[in-house]
Amino acid sequence: MIKVLIVEDDPMVSMINERFLKKVEGFELSGIVNSIEKAKDAILIYKPDLLLLDIFFPQGKGTDLLRWVRSENIKCDAILITADRNTETVEEAFRYGVVDYLVKPFVFKRFKESLIQFKNRKCSFEDNENIEQETIDRYIFKEKNFESEQIDDISDMKGFNQRTYEKVLEGIYDMGDENFTAQQIAENIGVSRITARRYLDYLEKEKKLEVEMEYGKVGRPKNKYKLKTED
Repeated sequence: MIKVLIVEDDPMVSMINERFLKKVEGFELSGIVNSIEKAKDAILIYKPDLLLLDIFFPQGKGTDLLRWVRSENIKCDAILITADRNTETVEEAFRYGVVDYLVKPFVFKRFKESLIQFKNRKCSFEDNENIEQETIDRYIFKEKNFESEQIDDISDMKGFNQRTYEKVLEGIYDMGDENFTAQQIAENIGVSRITARRYLDYLEKEKKLEVEMEYGKVGRPKNKYKLKTED
């Protein structure tokens, strides 16, 4: 089993990462910590194979932890899971050898692909004393490209805006495991209920959301949405 340490100071995000991790075969959770200093202690105690690491912490950054891991010559890989899209941060992360960089909000399929790619590479290295160029190339260039979970630019579609699309996704991610309505998303991100409903219906057609009808005693039934986490 591949031992994983989650380093994240947001309890809701930690919960989602833990839930997603449990759905991927071959991985086990060693622990969850919410600070850089606690992560250092946990790494020395649990000796994890992989970190699921955020960037922003009240004291320090995730890249500071990566720098420490490398300086201590600790055999531990990392996948960054963060809302930080800054180019310098991404470059620094790969400079310290992260195996992947997931930008919040993300969906389960992308998370799973990242872990499976890591597991396949690790198992291949452990099973072979010498690695052929073909095997190296397979993990450098990947056997297949990841399928994008978001279209390149929804602005190409009449009546849709890419920034609003991204805000709706962020609002959905903030809801965590909760079922939600178009009205709740509208209030959270500052758009009209009609606008939120259009984007939610589109995401449901993309099979990123599940939707069910909630019937009250009076009035029309409400659409209740939930992030779809299955393949």
